[in-house]
Parts: sequence; structure tokens; C-alpha cells
Amino acid sequence: MSFDKFKQIAPGVMGIALLLAGGAALAAMPLNLTEGVTPTSKRVYDLHMTILYIVTAIGVGVFGVMCWSIFHHRKSRGAVAAKFHHSTSAEIIWTLIPILILIAMAIPATKTLIFMEQTGDSEITVKVTGYQWKWKYDYIEDGIDDGRADNISFFSALDQDSNETRQRDSGRDPNEVKHYLLDVDNQVVLPINTKVRILTTAADVIHSWWVPALGWKRDAIPGFINDNWTYIEKPGIYRGQCAELCGKDHGFMPIVVNAVTREQYAAWVEQKKNEQDAALAGAGREWSKDELMTKGKAVYATNCASCHMPQGQGVAGLFPALQGSAVVNGEAEAMIRLVLNGKNLMPVFKDQLDDVDLAAVMSHVRNSWGNSAGLAQPAAVRAGRQAPFYPPETYLERKL
Repeated sequence: MSFDKFKQIAPGVMGIALLLAGGAALAAMPLNLTEGVTPTSKRVYDLHMTILYIVTAIGVGVFGVMCWSIFHHRKSRGAVAAKFHHSTSAEIIWTLIPILILIAMAIPATKTLIFMEQTGDSEITVKVTGYQWKWKYDYIEDGIDDGRADNISFFSALDQDSNETRQRDSGRDPNEVKHYLLDVDNQVVLPINTKVRILTTAADVIHSWWVPALGWKRDAIPGFINDNWTYIEKPGIYRGQCAELCGKDHGFMPIVVNAVTREQYAAWVEQKKNEQDAALAGAGREWSKDELMTKGKAVYATNCASCHMPQGQGVAGLFPALQGSAVVNGEAEAMIRLVLNGKNLMPVFKDQLDDVDLAAVMSHVRNSWGNSAGLAQPAAVRAGRQAPFYPPETYLERKL
């Protein structure tokens, strides 16, 4: 084949290849909304389809008349434009028809919006708080009458195994990644066929809690609480993510809702309460270095690595390095006060982590990357919570 011949057919070959690639992409990405698994999502889907049918009919009618008119009244056929004369009837018709169309759209839309706002008569209430960059879930009412307090509370952050880069670096096949950046370390567990009220707020900046299968999303705004409800009809795993540009790690705030049977949910509630009771009991004992280091490494990866970097090298001008840090290698009590109360861009961790988690992560930092400054025990963290707060730079002066 000559080069000139190749140049002639090359654009066609490339076009066919792009068309095939586009078809494969469209097959993996449906063009329409998903119906979802809640009454709200199904109403939204039905409303969407109703509006789609209406606008499609309007589009076909308008463009059909336009194309017919262009073809039959073209100049080559000798058509002459008629002079328009005022017609009251025509003005009434072209005013009434759009009004009727809008009413046909507005009635089902209004009914759906009213339905979405009916948050009463819920059996379970879950408070969702957005943090940079994770979610906190508090089960204010867990719906289980077991004689124990409704105090389930936990954070849900990105599961690092869902990061394709980390899996490749660890020698695992990237093709094994089924839910890239959409897995979490702690799932939200909810029972099916149960009305659940969900309150959304934020502790720092505006976030947005969004699970498409539920049929709605709600902004999480600092100092303000939005509420909504859901009623999941089908068990399964439903994924979502933050839908607000909340910062540099916005893409690392996934949501995973695990809808289970009522019996499975009751078992999960008991398990979480037992875990929290065990954690509370563990805060009163002395932890070994191996225990603190193992737990602290996991806590650091979830809560600290995004700012201070995985190896504690920090980000110049934003987040100080922890390698060789004077604060890290200094007195444990001063570091405890800093971590509890935060400083500058560092959040207030006393509202986020318990005594064991805080002691573990500080022990990990104080004994990693060349640091060797000793351990921090949960008892010391608890004492730090109860002590009056002084800024870290003046703490030693006040102590002296």
C-alpha cells in the first residue's frame, strides 16, 4: 500500500476506531438515570421520565414543523413570505399551550418535593457530619430496644486498598480494583423496609452527602442541619461520595451504605456497642508499644497522612514535617494538648478521636521516621482533655 493511499484511508480507520471505543464507553456508562431502591428514587425517576417524554414530544413537534416548513416553503419552489397579521386567537393559543405544559410538569414535581420532605415517623435517626476528608456517623436513635444507650458513633474514611496506585505499589493487580476510590473502612449499615431519618451537617467546610441509589443528596453545612429520609427496599451495597468541592482531597470522601435485613442490623448494632464498650475499657489500661504502634499506623493513615504525608514529610508552607519535629520529639504532654485542641489548619481532634486512637497515633508518630520520643498512653490523653487549654507556645512558660 502506497503512503498516499494510506493517508487517504487513515482518517476513516481512526474514525471507526474512535466510534468503537465510544460505544464501549457508552456501554459501561448508562445514559439514563438509575431507578434506585427507595420510594423517593423511584418517584424521582418517574418524574424524570415524564418530563423527558414531554420535552421529547415538544422537540419532535417543533423541529418536525420547522423542517417541513423549510422544505416546502423554500425560495427555489417560488415560495413568497406572507405578511403577518395580528391574531388574538393565535396569541391566546401560543400562551395557553406553554402554561398547560408547565402545569403538567409542576404538579408531579410538587408532589415529589412534598413527599421528600416528610421526615416524620422515622424509626432510626442518623446524624452525618462532614470533615475534611471523611464522614462521621452518629446513630442518635438506633431503633433497637435492647436497654442500652443509643450511642453508636464512628468515622468512615477512604479504604486505602481501593486506591489503584497503592494496590499497584503493593504488587497487586490493578484489575482487582473493583471500586476505585469508592470503598471505606467503616460502612453505614441500615435495615431495609425501615424509615431512616438522616441529618447532615459539617464541622469545617461545606460538604454534600450523596448516594445516587437513594434518590437525593443533601448539603452538609457548618452550623446548620439539613434533614432527609430514606426507606431502602432492597438489600445490597450502595455507593456514593461527597458532591461538593470541599478541598484538595474532595475526591477521597466516598460513602458506602450497606442495606441489610432487620435481624442483621440488630446483630451489627450489638457488635458496634460491644466494640465501643471495649474501647472505653481499653482506655483505662496500659498499652504496650507494639499495640500502640500497630493501631497508630492505621489511625495515622486515615486521619493524618493526607496533610502530613505518608512518611511524615509534610507539605512546605502548609503542613509541617513530623520527621525530626521539635514538637513530636518534645514533651508528650505538650504534643497531647496540641493534637487535642488543634492549631491553624490542624483540626480539633478531641472531638473526632477517642483516647486510645489519639494515644496510638501520637505513639506512632513519636517513634517513626527516625523519631524516638517515647509513648503516649490513653490515660495521659484523658488527663489532657480535662486540663485547661493553653496555646502550645505558652504551655511550657505557664508550667514553669
